[in-house]
Amino acid sequence: MGTTTLSPAKPSPAKPSQGKPSQGKPSTVSSGIHAVIGEPANRTNLQVWESLKNSKLAALVWTAMRVWLGVMWIQAGAAKLWGAEAAAFLHSSAGVAGFAAHGTPAYSWWGSFLHGFVVPNAGWIGILVAVAEFTIGVALVAGLFTRVAALGSLALLFTYVMSGTASVCAFYAAIAIVILIMWRTSSWIGADGLIAGYRQRHPDLFTARLHLPGARGTAGTAAAHPAA
Repeated sequence: MGTTTLSPAKPSPAKPSQGKPSQGKPSTVSSGIHAVIGEPANRTNLQVWESLKNSKLAALVWTAMRVWLGVMWIQAGAAKLWGAEAAAFLHSSAGVAGFAAHGTPAYSWWGSFLHGFVVPNAGWIGILVAVAEFTIGVALVAGLFTRVAALGSLALLFTYVMSGTASVCAFYAAIAIVILIMWRTSSWIGADGLIAGYRQRHPDLFTARLHLPGARGTAGTAAAHPAA
């Protein structure tokens, strides 16, 4: 029988690169950006700012501002619900319709919104405005849902300013912004503070997991009959 000679296997030629981007390039660019402008999570506030946010003495000032703004909203809402303005807001659409139709809007598109939507629906919008003002005022005075009440204040003031009423809106808005930014201490003396204190004293009541009956039965079955 003849002898078969095996030739050594030739290495396969290397395939040309298809130009795929390097995996380390994005991280290199990101590292370079962070090296120049730093990491946002590592930035710190001024010590004075942090002291104001956590100061219990400053909380008295924020609380006074919160209660005062709440009283202003209560007065405005009560006048529309039970006072001299009730006939124009609660019992008719004259208040909102007149305000929207004859005001000077800040922008033309807002004027189109007033004439196209607000004026035809002035009846229920007037009731909504009256109830919103009174409710926001009560929430601010009580310190309940303080952040939501402050945001509601800003929303109402935004609509008033956009509709052509400046008056004291900027002053009210500045106070609402302070209450919103300093919410930890501006709501400390109030219902929010009482709720937060109760949650801190009873953390288990708010961190316990809910167990469904089916899941509990499955867990009990698994525990009673462990796998071999």
